[in-house]
Order: sequence, then C-alpha cells, then structure tokens
Amino acid sequence: MKFVSIVIGSKSDYAVMKECAVTLEKFGVAYELIISSAHRSPERTKKYIAEAEQKGAQVFIAAAGMAAHLAGALAGTTTKPVIGVPMASGELRGEDALLSTVMMPAGMPVATVAIGNAGAINSAYLAIQIMALDDDELHIKLQEDRISKAK
Repeated sequence: MKFVSIVIGSKSDYAVMKECAVTLEKFGVAYELIISSAHRSPERTKKYIAEAEQKGAQVFIAAAGMAAHLAGALAGTTTKPVIGVPMASGELRGEDALLSTVMMPAGMPVATVAIGNAGAINSAYLAIQIMALDDDELHIKLQEDRISKAK
C-alpha cells in the first residue's frame, strides 16, 4: 500500500502536524505518523525509514524545530522525496529550523515549506502532488480542490 510517512521530532509537534494528517485524510491519502528524533533516537529513526519504505512509503514529511536535523537525517537515509516542515520554537520562533531544513548539501534535497501550520498543510499538498504523478484519481481530486478554492 502506498502511503505518506509523517515523522515528528517530539510530541509537541503534533498540535501543528495534525493539520497535515487532516489534509491527507481529506484526499483519501493513507499515512502513518510517528514520533522519532534525529538527535534522541537516531537508530530508531533510521530503522523506521527502512521499514516504512518496505511497507510502501512514497514520501516522507519531517517536522522539527530548532536545529531541525530530522528532515536531513531522513534525506540522508532514503532516496524517496523528503519534505521538511520547520516548527516554530525557541527564541528564533522557527527561523533557525527553517534555515536548518533548507540548507542541505548538494545531492541531499529536502523540499522545505513554511514554518508552522501553513507548512504542515502545504507539506501534505506537496506530498499529494508527488503521489498524483502516477495516480489519475488523486490528480483529479487536486484539480477539483483548486477549482473550489478559486470560488
């Protein structure tokens, strides 16, 4: 089964990332969401990525704040698309997470969206767009969604 994997760095990220899950559900896209830290549980994170790929993960979404190493850790472990969602936290309110997520070395891309709620929702839309490349039904749902937003 094809699905989107949402990996959040801590339990506190769920309050924002539930918007990502809600958006995926709206389009009927399967997902799983886990908490796994690139810093506190790096081996668990790496093991999960391999298992998720075997189960059919097509796109990974990683949400983390501050140093925001999670998306980069995923990108370094998988060749599947990785979308990073910087979380607003700390004294810089997510600007540090944004820079950490977007500044990846050449050959290790992480598609980076906005900080916080808008980023959570846009990460779902970007994952859906990627999956719609070979799913005509999903492509039509995206087109209908765009039309409904123009009204």
